[in-house]
Amino acid sequence: MESLIYLAPLAGIVSLVFAAFFASRVLKEGTGSKEMQEISLAIQEGAMAYLNRQYKTVAVVAIILAALMFFLLGDDSGKIAIGFIVGAAASALAGYVGMNVSVRANVRTAHAASKSLQEAMSVAFRGGAVTGLAVVGLALLGTSGFYIIFGDVDLVVGFGFGASLISLFARVGGGIFTKAADVGADLVGKVEAGIPEDDPRNAGVIADNVGDNVGDCAGMGADLFETYVVTVLASMLLGSLILETYPNAILYPLTLGSVAIFASIISIFFVKVGSDGKIMKALYKGVAVSAILSLIAFYFVTDALMGDMRLYYASIVGIIIMVLMVIFTEYYTSTSFRPVKTIAGASETGAGTNVISGLAIGFESTALPLIIIVAGILASYFVVGGAADPAMGVYGIAIAAAAMLSTTGMIVALDSYGPITDNAGGIAEMAHMPEEVRNITDALDAVGNTTKAVTKGYAIGSAALGALALFADYRHKVHLEAGSLSLDNPVVLVGLLIGGLLPFLFTAVTMRAVGTAAFGIVNEVRRQFREIPGIMEGTAKPEYGKCVDIVTAAAIREMAIPGILAIFVPLLVGFVLGPEALGGLLIGIIVAGLLLAMTMNNGGGAWDNAKKLIEDGEHGGKGSDAHKAAVVGDTVGDPFKDTSGPALNALIKVVNMIAILFSSLFIGRGLF
Repeated sequence: MESLIYLAPLAGIVSLVFAAFFASRVLKEGTGSKEMQEISLAIQEGAMAYLNRQYKTVAVVAIILAALMFFLLGDDSGKIAIGFIVGAAASALAGYVGMNVSVRANVRTAHAASKSLQEAMSVAFRGGAVTGLAVVGLALLGTSGFYIIFGDVDLVVGFGFGASLISLFARVGGGIFTKAADVGADLVGKVEAGIPEDDPRNAGVIADNVGDNVGDCAGMGADLFETYVVTVLASMLLGSLILETYPNAILYPLTLGSVAIFASIISIFFVKVGSDGKIMKALYKGVAVSAILSLIAFYFVTDALMGDMRLYYASIVGIIIMVLMVIFTEYYTSTSFRPVKTIAGASETGAGTNVISGLAIGFESTALPLIIIVAGILASYFVVGGAADPAMGVYGIAIAAAAMLSTTGMIVALDSYGPITDNAGGIAEMAHMPEEVRNITDALDAVGNTTKAVTKGYAIGSAALGALALFADYRHKVHLEAGSLSLDNPVVLVGLLIGGLLPFLFTAVTMRAVGTAAFGIVNEVRRQFREIPGIMEGTAKPEYGKCVDIVTAAAIREMAIPGILAIFVPLLVGFVLGPEALGGLLIGIIVAGLLLAMTMNNGGGAWDNAKKLIEDGEHGGKGSDAHKAAVVGDTVGDPFKDTSGPALNALIKVVNMIAILFSSLFIGRGLF
């Protein structure tokens, strides 16, 4: 059985090979007219320029943190620091590779749309699959590789923290970029000038298209790379506590991830649009095949490695949570159901009622997903016998989280599909392609809006389960008994309140950053309309690069404070108030961060698709008063769903990873 440890790196390599295969298939597709190629090249250059600047900035932070680890973490500090640097590099590489293909797949999708919906869908999804397979391949290869090399799962924590750091900055920086550009372009273009989305006369449209890639492709890639690594790592850490009973408890989650990669690769070939033209049905077919094949493989893996089928039941719970999170997130964000229709209807009476309705839907949308997560936690805890053996129960929760993440390759493909189709629609509009082409790209993009919301809901649910597993490992490392976290202890209560505050403070900083950067875009687009004759007539070309430069500089500058909050607040609490207070902080940030992230993700997605519903002809259609109100609501929802909400996932896990990584330094400390 020990030789099975090599299955994980092998599966990671196979995943990367298939990522390369799909990339080559996509890049062989036609790129259309010279005008289309020029637009695509501008998007490519802007995206790569931003990502290069972001990674250079984060590299400085990473080197400083690696030095701190080297000097503070004892005998094995060198190994942990090396793992941290490699984890950060692997996370960055996953996002970089995926985005590199996405910014080339957009023009190829637009060109394929001139042939048929089926061909455009195939190009867009396979472009997204490159990111999905690169993410899971690098994640599993890195996690298993360091475990094989070091032989101690505790030393792999550095790799996980490196992934968490990149995830945080990619989500925050990319989110600020994409939404500042989107909000600025929409406010001046749609509301003030009355021109369509992606109109080439709007100087902000290239920055908007660049932002789709750096936020939704590179950002989500880094986010789910980190979630995958951290969740598998948490399962391995908890498995190390039950090795006397289950000798393969560390190997088990790695093997689950390995067989699930093969299931994801197979499922990609099932994603095809049928004669009925139903795009979402085709995408969900891939998710369903991936989940079913994974469950079949999990049965044999569990029987062979653990000999206790109760753990197989925990993996089933994880898959069920994944399916239900997808269903309920779609319910709250799709144009087909009550929540989005309610917001669209409220738009008839103005922006105020649209915003009120959207906030209400966002708050309401936390109930059902939270019930799913709570039921999943209880089921996975008790199904493995947690009542008699709490350590086994917590391990069951971790296995449910690992199983939930088994479909990550497919889920990231769904998410990366979104910016590809969005960009394809923008290229079709800017290149003045025929209306039937734009109709196809609009249909693909409308589904993309829902898939992006669904993947964020999936990430939030998996973050909650993964964070619980990480918290359990933190308690073990600092020797905290359950009674030591009583609210009768004022230090614990203080930590709980600080943890609850962090997501709100973090959200305030990131939302303000979007507003500040969007202000710059609005003024720049207005200036160009005012000072460059012929833009509105189409005889002069806007200065697109100036808008890209504005949001690039703003995103790099504004991501510093959120990073400082995430890194230094838990360290300060741990050193000054002690491990009990930090334990309270972890509980507070998990609860508050989870609920706030769900509110913002679902509310923002619902606002976005309410606008899309009106643009499709409901409630007066484009240009109506309801449409103008919906644009305002979408402007509020944009940083909700694409900046602050997704970044909260990374915040929760970064704080937990810091607590685990520096746990030995907190023992015996505190003012009380």
